[in-house]
Amino acid sequence: MSGWQRVWRSVFAKFSAAFIVVGLIPLFALSLFSLRTFTDHVERNTNNNLEQMVLFMGYNLDNLFSDYDKVSKLMYYGSTNLETQGASSNRTISVNVEERINEMSINDFLTTVLYSDTFIRNAYFVRSMDNKLYSQTKDNKSFLPEALPLADWTIPLKEQPKQLAVFPVHEETYYKNSKIRVMTVGRNLIDTSGLITATPKIVGTLYFDVDVAVFENLFRELRLGDKDELFVLDADNSVYYSNKEIKKDKVFLPETSDRKSLVLSEEVPFLKGQVVVRVSKGDLYEQLTSIRSTVYMAIVICALALVVMGIWFSRRLSSPIMSVIKQMIRVESGNLESGLVVKTQDEIGRLAHGFNRMVERLKSFINDAYVAEIKQKQAELNALKSQIRPHYLYNTLEVIRMNAVHNDDNEVADMILSLSNQLKYVIDYGEEWVTIRRELEHLKDYFYIIKVRFESRIELRCDVADHVDLDWSMLKLSLQPIVENAIQHGIRPKGGKGTVWVTIETVEDMLGITVYDDGVGIDSDTLERLHAMLQDPKAPSKNVGMKNVHERIRAVCGEPYGLNVSSREHVGTSVRLLIPIRKGEEEHDDSGHSGG
Repeated sequence: MSGWQRVWRSVFAKFSAAFIVVGLIPLFALSLFSLRTFTDHVERNTNNNLEQMVLFMGYNLDNLFSDYDKVSKLMYYGSTNLETQGASSNRTISVNVEERINEMSINDFLTTVLYSDTFIRNAYFVRSMDNKLYSQTKDNKSFLPEALPLADWTIPLKEQPKQLAVFPVHEETYYKNSKIRVMTVGRNLIDTSGLITATPKIVGTLYFDVDVAVFENLFRELRLGDKDELFVLDADNSVYYSNKEIKKDKVFLPETSDRKSLVLSEEVPFLKGQVVVRVSKGDLYEQLTSIRSTVYMAIVICALALVVMGIWFSRRLSSPIMSVIKQMIRVESGNLESGLVVKTQDEIGRLAHGFNRMVERLKSFINDAYVAEIKQKQAELNALKSQIRPHYLYNTLEVIRMNAVHNDDNEVADMILSLSNQLKYVIDYGEEWVTIRRELEHLKDYFYIIKVRFESRIELRCDVADHVDLDWSMLKLSLQPIVENAIQHGIRPKGGKGTVWVTIETVEDMLGITVYDDGVGIDSDTLERLHAMLQDPKAPSKNVGMKNVHERIRAVCGEPYGLNVSSREHVGTSVRLLIPIRKGEEEHDDSGHSGG
């Protein structure tokens, strides 16, 4: 495994990744969600405020043109009070304008118009009878009457002689060296004293220039930026006013907003047009962009702080674990002298403390095992010495048997041979598993003596299934105690003849050995106590042989192996042994069976 792989698979890397992922995901999610919500709220409020302002601008612009319409009608009323004019505008007016012009000096009238509004800079009157031009201005400027575009101005007034004409913003080219931009308003003065005809009698035409500052003053509250555009348009999209210099008289504007700009509009009923504002979103949301950048910076700083804290916490958590791992490696190599220094009282500290105790117990166990090994060697030596006594006993029994043979007492000789074989089988050391064949031979040697003792009243029958191999292994001395128990507690109390059947077969991948006797059987209370004894090893019982066999099978093979007892009183008892199937050679040394 490479170094990088070890790092990525380490506890430190996993802790760090967990801290960072668990911390960063909520941080980013919550921050971005909050920022998005805040941004939408601010944008929505900004748009609403701008829409309200544009609506208000449209309303004021319509009022502005209405006021200048009233100014153009001063000749009809002979008054400069616009409030009085507005109050009387609903009445039918019949005035001989021609007589009023005679009564009132035209120059005085122009002066009245000129000073009726702060933003009116110049006023002109063209008398129809002789096309004489009169002019007044607030500034001491050199007037160039030949440059006055009367031909262009009279066109809409001829088409609609009774309507106010408004001309788009232009420079005062008819004043020498003047760059001031103005909007011109014109109206025909009609004689209303006579009969109303299809073609009205025009006495003269009034024109006055309005400084473009009136629009700048009106739209100042919008606080338009350098990239923002504002247009005052009529129904044909002719530009009456724009905050930008444009080369065309008409302009095409998108009706909807796009990603870069926001387009808002409001109708101006007097012009039958609209005021259109196209605002750059970059300028409109400049402060919001600054706030967003600050928030992003704060998120990055918090994320970095979280990463640093995650690494620090991970290092602090993984460092004790790494110390334990290093100490485990030293212990694995055989160094049991050094211990871990416990610095904390948390789970890691408890782990280190437990590891130190384990090492101490391991050292103690190794010392005990060393002493036990010495004792084992001594025990083997003593066992080797003790084998001398069984050999002496075998030899003695063999002498007695040969003496019985010599005296033609064959029955006694056979009994001594069976006893000698049993003694060899029982005393033989180092065996735990033997073949089924050897266990059955030992059982037959034992039963031969039983048969002679009870004068052939007790019979043994063995039935081995065809699929059972006699070379399979079973626990040594597991069959003879069960048969002995059947004889002592089953057949002998009955009296008379009896039979013990031994059946060997396979049961669900296990070796099943059944010992059945036709003795007196077991009553229900005793059978219940016997079952309890088999379930609880600590329970007292008189069936020592059966209990020992069951505990040996359970200790060596585990569950579900062991004994199972069933019985009917006055009928008989059946004991089944279940042990695992072991195929192969038995675990013993044949030399252990040789005589002395």
